[in-house]
Formats: sequence, C-alpha cells, structure tokens
Amino acid sequence: MNTETTHQPDPVRRKRTDEIVDAIKESIISENLLPGDRLPQEKDLITRYAAGKGTVREALKSLEVQGLIRTKTGPGGGAFIDSMTESRAMSLLSNYLFTRQLSISNIYALRKALEPLVAVSAIGNIDAKGFEQLHQLIAVYDHEPADEAERWDQRMAELDFHGVVASYSDNVLLAFICHFLQRLLKDLAVCKDIYQRPEPVERNVGIHYQYRLIDAMRRQDAAAVQQIMTEHMQHAEDAMLGLEATLEERFLSDRPE
Repeated sequence: MNTETTHQPDPVRRKRTDEIVDAIKESIISENLLPGDRLPQEKDLITRYAAGKGTVREALKSLEVQGLIRTKTGPGGGAFIDSMTESRAMSLLSNYLFTRQLSISNIYALRKALEPLVAVSAIGNIDAKGFEQLHQLIAVYDHEPADEAERWDQRMAELDFHGVVASYSDNVLLAFICHFLQRLLKDLAVCKDIYQRPEPVERNVGIHYQYRLIDAMRRQDAAAVQQIMTEHMQHAEDAMLGLEATLEERFLSDRPE
C-alpha cells in the first residue's frame, strides 16, 4: 500500500499591491463613487487595508496608470476618481498592439463577425438624429474628392458612418470593440498609405450597401440588417486588400534595379 503523500503545488500568491488595487476598485463600485469624488486619505487606506505606506502608494500609482484615478498635490489634494474616456482606453490598447504585426485581414476578420451584430443591436435605439447623422456622413463621400485633403476626410467619414451605428448599440462591450477596430483602420500605417493614394475607390457600391442598411434599420428588419452588413464588410475587406496589393506593386516597381 502506497502511503506516500502527494503534495499539491501551493497556489501562486498575489502581490499585496494587486490585492489592494482590486479592493479599491470594488469599493469604488460598492460606494457608488463617481468621477471627481475623492478616495479616502492615504493614512485611512493604510489603516483600512493594513498595509504599509509604500504598498498603498504603489497601488494608487497603478490605479493612476490605468486611468481610474488622478492624484493632486497640495492643499485639497489627494486621489480622485477619474473618468476613463473611450479614447484613452483605446490608446492603451493601441500601445499593446504597437509592436505586433497587425494586418488589414486581422482587423476585418473581427469586423466581418462583429459589425453585423452591432448594427442589429442598434436597431431599437437609433433615432431620427442618428439616421440624419448617417445621411450627413454619406454626403461627405458621395462624390469624387477635389484634393488630397478631401480624399482623406472622405475615408475617415466612411469609418465614422460605422462609428455612429455602433454608438447606438445596447451592448457597450460590442460597441467599444467595433469603435476600436474602426480606430485601428484610421491609425494603421498601411491603411494611412492606402487612404492617401489617388487610386479610385468604388464608393458607389459601399454607399449602396449603406442606404440599404439605413432602410433596413428603419424597418427594424434584423435579418436584413445582418445580411447587408455582412456583405458590406466583405466588400470593404476585398476593396482594402485590393488597394493594399496595388500599393505593394507600386512600391516594388519604384525600387531601383
């Protein structure tokens, strides 16, 4: 009979700083603290969490780096709840992806899956003002650009169309991800190169999809909205990849022998 005892590995102990960070986050929610509200003073946090001054300060610094609080020195100073804007959150995510090999295909793999879902989720919320915004954006790019500046503005407006649709979603996470993907297409170096090229864009096809989408959303036809957006995203990916290939061909042909 084997009497040897099998010892399970000890669980990895979390840093005390991380535990305090999570505890402060939970207190922000449980106490319903809002942007501008002050956290307890440092000495009170030390007492509440039975931690040293250095550990509490490290936890507060971590929360500040995350954009959840801001600190102010001097009279009336302390740690205050900050409002994490969508733009700042996206900047943090963009920094994470900065050294990764991100491609147009990577982005559209997600857009093709999520843009139809976010459009369907917006059906019950989008109002007359939202539909007016969509029509105003189409008016920005429903004609040939007069110069490079207008060409750039048109490409940004095309992405903003989808940003407006996502802003009416009742799924905050889905809307955020779609907004982030749209921002990546604005910021990705290869996309910027594509948007600045003078090659003609098949804008009429995309605009046709968008008018159909608006009509289906007005009718609250979820199946039609999903189908139209799925086709629209596939067409958009094909167009971008085609322009990317043209850009690469130009680059190769311009290289010295």
